[in-house]
Amino acid sequence: MVENSLVFIIKFKKGEKIKVNMIQKIIKQLFRLNKRPASMEKVICAAISGAFPILIGILLGNIRYGLIASIGGFTYLYLFNEPYARRSKKILFAGLGITSCVGLGLVLRLYPMISILIIGLIGFFVTFVFSVLKMIGPATIFFVMSFSMVSNMNIKTSQIPMVIGLVFLSSVFSWILSMIGYLFNPHGPEINKVKQLYSALAEFTESIGSKNVDKVRNKTVNILKETEEMLIIAYIPWKKSFLFNKLFLLNQYANNIFLELVKVSVTDNKKVPEEIIKLIKQLSNEVNLYCNKNMKNNRNIELDELKVKSNNKYYKVLQAIYDVESIINLPLKYVGESLKIKKPSVILKFAKSINKDSIIFFYSIRCGVVLAGAAFIAYKLGLSRSYWTIMSCAAVMCGPTIEATLHRAIQRSVGTIAGLGFSLLILSFHPQGIWIVILNMCLTACIELTIGKNYALGAVFFTANAILIAENSSQIYDLMYFANARLTNIVVGSLIGFIGTYIISFKSASKRVPILTANLLMSHARALTLLNYNNKKEEMISIKERISMDFMNLEVAYTAALGEFSRGSKKFEMFWPAFSSLEHMSYLLSYFMSKNRLNLSDEDLSKLVLIYIRMANDIEQGNN
Repeated sequence: MVENSLVFIIKFKKGEKIKVNMIQKIIKQLFRLNKRPASMEKVICAAISGAFPILIGILLGNIRYGLIASIGGFTYLYLFNEPYARRSKKILFAGLGITSCVGLGLVLRLYPMISILIIGLIGFFVTFVFSVLKMIGPATIFFVMSFSMVSNMNIKTSQIPMVIGLVFLSSVFSWILSMIGYLFNPHGPEINKVKQLYSALAEFTESIGSKNVDKVRNKTVNILKETEEMLIIAYIPWKKSFLFNKLFLLNQYANNIFLELVKVSVTDNKKVPEEIIKLIKQLSNEVNLYCNKNMKNNRNIELDELKVKSNNKYYKVLQAIYDVESIINLPLKYVGESLKIKKPSVILKFAKSINKDSIIFFYSIRCGVVLAGAAFIAYKLGLSRSYWTIMSCAAVMCGPTIEATLHRAIQRSVGTIAGLGFSLLILSFHPQGIWIVILNMCLTACIELTIGKNYALGAVFFTANAILIAENSSQIYDLMYFANARLTNIVVGSLIGFIGTYIISFKSASKRVPILTANLLMSHARALTLLNYNNKKEEMISIKERISMDFMNLEVAYTAALGEFSRGSKKFEMFWPAFSSLEHMSYLLSYFMSKNRLNLSDEDLSKLVLIYIRMANDIEQGNN
């Protein structure tokens, strides 16, 4: 009896400790400022894209149409540091999508049940597309907001074509703003990524032989993968660019240097000699300096010359370093004229993502179901300005884990309350005309400056901006009406987003991790066999893409499993070394597939494949 009581007390104490830790974590999250520098170019352009249509509306004597047209300005908020080849398509897709959502919202506003279904479909489709193509951005938020916002507007049927046209023109203006940089630096994003890559190589070289070598190695692997993905996205088959070719070659040789360094660290994990570290740092500085001049070198670079024998373990490292030196010194017109890059099929990507084990497919369905549920509840409760409910629901679901979703819901609610007070202060001055444009620009700039650093702080400014636009577009000058509607909708939407995510996703990620790990291991086994016996490029690209998809599914599921509210989620913290090794092996296999070579004897190959198959079967059957 006493023993049972003691066990109960211990369990109770542990539970209390977990609750206290969770509360402390949430409070820290509310006040923590992330170290994410905001791009001033994006801050200024975002402010212009939102305010310019309003200014045109004022000049034409109809501020209401200007405010409605500013919905198209949301298009610019999908801009991130991506190659212009993707940026042009992505911003165009966002602009057309937002315009289509506005059109559908206006046409279907008298049919609430159909509108609820459409919101769910928008949530599913946009989430799926963004996830499969690994596009960064607010995903569903502004699509569903545009649809539901116009559903609440009192617009005559005869005015619908004009409203759609205004939103489209505004989104075109945002597209133009997003592409201006192309005129001055068409390969800017790729150049910055290659600079980052060589800096990471220098950091990895210095970390060999230290305690944090695994952590730095994983960071370098991630940057290597990101750089390759960015360059493949940036490649345009019909456009010849010697500058791009040189970037691609610099990336290839960075991979060579990294792999030779990995061999050294595995065979003899001792600190790299200072002269080698100094040489790689010099190479990194020269690449950065060269990239800063947009690949136009006025002088040849000269690295310190080190001579070692061919049997020295650093011989191949030095060879790769001096190869990079030669590439930099080579005039652009002689670089990679025969360079051809095979892009993976987009259709194949989508096809392979539609299956029962795809975490992306599951999350897209979850997003659609929860958003439709939020729209249905808002309609049944008769909430005024219900689009705030749907937008809040979409915003809190952006968190990668259930824990992150809870943090986002609390941050959004707290930020909204503070934002209402700020709105009261702004609207007490009764801004009119050009002051609305100025305030909109300032608040949009503040949103861009703060949203990445602290979501609660960003919520203060977009609450104030939303109420400013709502008051003037509806011409219902009643602050308390909008304040009550905003607060009610935000709290309800945040709760629906969190509860819906929790119910649908409870332990779902942790259950999927073993299956997804087994899938990745089987893909590795197939890749090994293919590398040894087959040189067909099409099959190589297919299995390479399969490994990429399998790893992405595992990464999403593993991250979500770490954030589940269950004791079992703690065991996944111990899975990190295995996850890290799988990531490294996926990178190595992808590298060898790009080279179309891996020389293994039949005996070694059969042993490796057998190990992979056994591990996959044991993991899938739970024989840990």
